[in-house]
Amino acid sequence: MDFIGTQKKIGDNKKTQNPASVKIAQAPKAKVMPIAELIRQKAVSLGIQPGQMNKVELIHSIQRAEGNNPCFGTSNGQCPYTCCCFMADCLKV
Repeated sequence: MDFIGTQKKIGDNKKTQNPASVKIAQAPKAKVMPIAELIRQKAVSLGIQPGQMNKVELIHSIQRAEGNNPCFGTSNGQCPYTCCCFMADCLKV
């Protein structure tokens, strides 16, 4: 081996690339939308006008529109609604 990442074949002046140094093309990373924007989009899809609502007010509006108890942020770390899409964030409040 005469250079890192290249090999020289015996009797050949061509350098071949060492398989260990080949870079694999990676798919571009998907854009991650901020949680606040996802909540706003969900609200709008339910016919709610977010306006100047804060996050808690907006989630309570979504919960009411879906026929659920507007309980976001009131669980004190214990929530029986394990299927709620807001649960992980709710338990942090």
